[in-house]
Amino acid sequence: MMVAGRVTVNGTVVTELGVRVDPDSDVVAVDGEPVDAALKRWIAFHKPPGVLTTRSDPHGGKTIYDVLPSELRGLRYVGRLDRDAEGLLLLTNDGERANALAHPSGGVEREYWLEVTGRVRRDTLDRLTAGVELEDGVARAVRARLLSVGGVSSKLTLVLTEGRKREVRRMLSAVGHPVMRLRRERFGSIRLDTLARGAWRELGAREVRGLAVLSGR
Repeated sequence: MMVAGRVTVNGTVVTELGVRVDPDSDVVAVDGEPVDAALKRWIAFHKPPGVLTTRSDPHGGKTIYDVLPSELRGLRYVGRLDRDAEGLLLLTNDGERANALAHPSGGVEREYWLEVTGRVRRDTLDRLTAGVELEDGVARAVRARLLSVGGVSSKLTLVLTEGRKREVRRMLSAVGHPVMRLRRERFGSIRLDTLARGAWRELGAREVRGLAVLSGR
């Protein structure tokens, strides 16, 4: 639309892509009709297992946008969850804040519940917090807590801050306990709580302010 000369700023046609405007003082119009900046929107979504965190899948797999209602398809996800994982996924149209929250340098905590194969020992938790060597460098958990140990599997929680691709699964495989089930329970100050699989909710004003504090570190 800009290249075609349909966009004006304060009455002047603007064709330069990436031009900056102040939404509080500049008047932007398309075909002569003024447009307003979109209101910032944040939602929490319980991603079901078997669903891809991507805009589209060339192989025809189901994506989060196939599960979410059409009104939310303009929102972008903050970080990812792999196909088999489930749990809390944040989506927003606030791109700048989303980038700050997802970037490893921000140190925003992600908390995971997982069930793994085998009987996890206390010294394994120490290895996870001390650091595990992966192909893309050392990965370490901020905290690791053992919940239960059964005959063939164990349950635990991990808190990480980097959000590398399949980081939790790779860490547990490296210490000899491949992941059977994985669920993200918390991202920063936002918790999954009782949100059902496939359900979503708008974040409250206090929750959004909490994310603003985290992204401003």
